[in-house]
Amino acid sequence: MTGATITPAGPDDRAASRAAAFGDVLRSEWTKLRSVRSTFWALIVTVVLGIGLGAVISAAAAHGYAKSSVSGKLSWDPTAVSLDGMGIATLATAVLGVLYISSEYSSGMIRTSLIAVPKRGRVLAAKSLIFAVVTFVVGEVTSFTAFFVGQALISGHAPHAALGDPGVARAMAGAGLALTALAVLSVAAGTLLRHPAAAIAGMIAVLFVLPAIAQALPDSWRNPVTEFWPTQAGGQLASVHHSAHTLQPWPGFGVMCLFVAIVYAIAWTLLDRRDA
Repeated sequence: MTGATITPAGPDDRAASRAAAFGDVLRSEWTKLRSVRSTFWALIVTVVLGIGLGAVISAAAAHGYAKSSVSGKLSWDPTAVSLDGMGIATLATAVLGVLYISSEYSSGMIRTSLIAVPKRGRVLAAKSLIFAVVTFVVGEVTSFTAFFVGQALISGHAPHAALGDPGVARAMAGAGLALTALAVLSVAAGTLLRHPAAAIAGMIAVLFVLPAIAQALPDSWRNPVTEFWPTQAGGQLASVHHSAHTLQPWPGFGVMCLFVAIVYAIAWTLLDRRDA
């Protein structure tokens, strides 16, 4: 009887059989994100709405400045006007973040991802990091471009702002940071709810519906809700002038980050415990 010959595993075999490191997962998630057509279109919508809508609003507001009331002129904030398009652009980011993870649940591909990476938290961490970096870059480019375009349209018709004015540079950078925090929140929401429609509806509720409902509450309830609602508190980082019952920029952003961290921790725990 001939004995079986055992061939030592070569370097390629050992590399193929080793557990996926975090760097491997990052490269995989980057490939997934850039290979999906919806990524390109969602980012284009974010840029177009952020810059284009901001330009339209800036031009319209500047031409109406002369007819504004005294109180309107006193509260005039050219920086905020040029960034008005970013508020709607956040929806495109939120939808893309939800689809980035929930579409894998819909297609069943999440099972393959979790089999390849048994440490499930690495998948969520890699997705969040990749999407956060992409969103940060797009958000900063969009906010600064929207500012310069908006101020060019405002100049000559109404008081305009310069990047060196107090709080302006922080507001520009803050718009990108707030959008990045929202990106992480949307990935967590997609992981938590797993169904794209449910997660998108949840993000719309957090961004628009519940803050609007809060405006109908009595002042004793509305003011604290307005002050501490996560997305509104985080949005103060992108503002130069602050109205009553709003937090200061960095404390407000801290409230948003705390909310994101709580949702993210719940999503991480459920991803680790429940079946894919």
